[in-house]
Amino acid sequence: FFFTSSCRLAAAVGHLLQYCSAELQHSNIQSNNNNKMVSDNTKIGTGLMFLGFTFLFLGILFLFDSTLLALGDILFLTGLTLTIGTSRTLRFFTRKDRIRGIVAFFGGVTLVLCRWPVVGMILQVYGLIYLFGQFFPIAAASLKDVPVVGTVFRHPSVEGFFSSFGRVAAGDRRAPV
Repeated sequence: FFFTSSCRLAAAVGHLLQYCSAELQHSNIQSNNNNKMVSDNTKIGTGLMFLGFTFLFLGILFLFDSTLLALGDILFLTGLTLTIGTSRTLRFFTRKDRIRGIVAFFGGVTLVLCRWPVVGMILQVYGLIYLFGQFFPIAAASLKDVPVVGTVFRHPSVEGFFSSFGRVAAGDRRAPV
């Protein structure tokens, strides 16, 4: 049952990606004379990252379904590579100061692919927090200006929680990518 539903799901994703690429080609023909602010690879990469997050969410929602989690991981990594570029992705994932997070994240992806989804997702979350920990205070600071959510992020305990990320490199307060 799970194999056939996974095959149907993969076929549906394939059809969706074919439709999206056809729409992008059609929109490029219409706006060929306009200056493009965002490249096609970035648009496709953003869509793949969204699909990756969607499949990861569904995989967790369906009690750590390893097929959905593996599909989400592959789509997320492919989308990340297309969004920020191959060289920046390789540069980010080969930094020696973040080797613990890199090994944890890719070890988690490997465990999910080997059908150990719970342990794999725990390792992935640890790796993502280690890799993107410096980005959380920056994102929280920008979310303080959002009308409804801003009141939550201005609360002293929430501010303290997000400021605890990135204390290791307090002088190096920049986005990780």
